[in-house]
Amino acid sequence: MKELKELIRKNILALKPYSSARDEYAGRQANVFLDANENPFNQPFNRYPDPLQLELKQLIAPIKGVETSQIFLGNGSDEAIDLVYRVFCEPRIDNVVAIDPTYGMYETCADINDIEYRKVKLDISYQFKAETLLSVCDRHTKVIFLCTPNNPTGNNLDRNEIEKVIDRFDGIVVIDEAYSDFSNAKTFRSELNKYPNIIVLNTFSKAWGSAAIRLGLAFASPEIISYFNKVKYPYNVNQLTQNQAKDILSNMSLFHKNLVQILEERESLIQAFKQLPICVKVYPTDANFFLTKVTDAQKIYDYLVDRGIIVRNRSKITLCEDCLRITIGTKQENTELLSALRQYK
Repeated sequence: MKELKELIRKNILALKPYSSARDEYAGRQANVFLDANENPFNQPFNRYPDPLQLELKQLIAPIKGVETSQIFLGNGSDEAIDLVYRVFCEPRIDNVVAIDPTYGMYETCADINDIEYRKVKLDISYQFKAETLLSVCDRHTKVIFLCTPNNPTGNNLDRNEIEKVIDRFDGIVVIDEAYSDFSNAKTFRSELNKYPNIIVLNTFSKAWGSAAIRLGLAFASPEIISYFNKVKYPYNVNQLTQNQAKDILSNMSLFHKNLVQILEERESLIQAFKQLPICVKVYPTDANFFLTKVTDAQKIYDYLVDRGIIVRNRSKITLCEDCLRITIGTKQENTELLSALRQYK
């Protein structure tokens, strides 16, 4: 890869980050706080949260097998995605490359930041070739986005092809592993030291069952993380979110129990779904959802909505004509879905 300073926007290299009150005394003990114009009442919510979430990162690091200096925490994974553009991509000059179909926020953030977004269509097995992806890149391509397991297709991308991209691309490769807890594949998060040009995304919204607290994670080299921290807003993760995340991490047995249940339900729901007359095909999945081609996606979607059952119609997405994306729910929710579809005519 290029030297990191060659990839980062010049204004970001020169940026003097905002210095919060909490930053200025970091590492020293204090018990009287008269520095941040906070209200002295209504404890503990009267104080600004730790801007770098150090206690939370210390809990996350051993679970994820990384160093605290390799962790960025944000307001959902979307904050980290947006920071990739703000740190690396010059508006109206640089571009990024991504597979198609994939998670829609990569393109939305590109549009918001006025960055050209180049799509490379997957093959009929929802896989890609590194050669094809790299052929779309030019000297202004700063970032490549890869989501594995991919959304909305659900499958792991070919690891060999991902490694070829990482080895041959001289920019940043973002690997979104939001659904990796549902997969048996080796994570790229475990290889940060081998690949200094990758940023790996995770989230508390999926396997951790905590979409409401909006906590996203990015893992990368300490240098890349330092630039994310330089650009992010000072108190981007509120104290309520940090506290809830700590509670979640203290109950790993519940996490594993729920994960096993989801995987078991995934298998039984897919097998039952394949027997339905509406089912044309169920695509292989390594996530907590599956993509299925059905006889008439819009009609079936509307039918389910009328019965208070919400799935996602992905028919307008590339390579997903007449496809529904169905999340694995509880046993009762999955039973309700199947019961409704058995009555569909």
